[in-house]
Amino acid sequence: MRVGLHALGIGDGARPEVIRAVATAAERHGFARLWCGEHVVLVDAPASRYPYSADGRIAVPADADWLDPLLALSFAAAVTSRIELATGILLLPEHHPVVIAKQAATLDVLSAGRFSLGVGVGWSAEEFAALGVPFAGRGRRTDEYLAALRTLWAEDPASFAGEFTRFDAIRVNPKPLRGGRLPVVVGGNSDTALRRAVTLADGWYGFNVPVADIPARIAVLADECARHGRSFDELTVAVAPSDGTPAHLPGLAAAGVTELVIVGAPPPTPDEAADWVTELARTWIRSGA
Repeated sequence: MRVGLHALGIGDGARPEVIRAVATAAERHGFARLWCGEHVVLVDAPASRYPYSADGRIAVPADADWLDPLLALSFAAAVTSRIELATGILLLPEHHPVVIAKQAATLDVLSAGRFSLGVGVGWSAEEFAALGVPFAGRGRRTDEYLAALRTLWAEDPASFAGEFTRFDAIRVNPKPLRGGRLPVVVGGNSDTALRRAVTLADGWYGFNVPVADIPARIAVLADECARHGRSFDELTVAVAPSDGTPAHLPGLAAAGVTELVIVGAPPPTPDEAADWVTELARTWIRSGA
């Protein structure tokens, strides 16, 4: 089983010297992929419920530094040569799809084909309001934007007409390096997110899922594959558990997990951050996976 690391872009993990230390150490120790999430806006007292914690609150303080994930991963790409990169996740309906097509393909080219675009629908109504994007209908908007991205990456010139976006005979270059196709991973733990991963994407990223719940979520994913005529083996299944130890890895692999993602906040100095990654590798790669 592959092991990924979700540790860049927030707080101390937003410092360039720490990003460099974490990225290079993760590559050196055999981590498969670096993940970086997104929020453009946080507010001090959100009314929206955060879906990935029991109390409905996000653990990141509203005043914390939170880098743009595509820019942060571009920096990580420049200091590494082998480790893969992924947004985990980018809030797709908050962005213009033509711009994201350009930015994602650019990062794929600059990283020599190491980038995967992880997307989700978002949960913060306050964030959507600040960006001037309707919160209602964000799922439909996400689905349409994914279709538009596929068109922009594969066709030149490209045309598309939908409910939320349209363009006619435009050229958006560069193209992704893998035959005009960039791997897309859908984040979110709901049945709807799992269905979206099967019907519109190349994989699923489950975030902060209790180990005991992971087999049931993957069973839903497999059911959706059967319902939509897709082979389960075509999908990547990346999961960041909310609990668990390396002893759980064989069972997770048997359930269908292809990448275990370790989520953590690195220490504030480069030396400490490198040592922190070394210890994670010792725990999860050498003694675990």
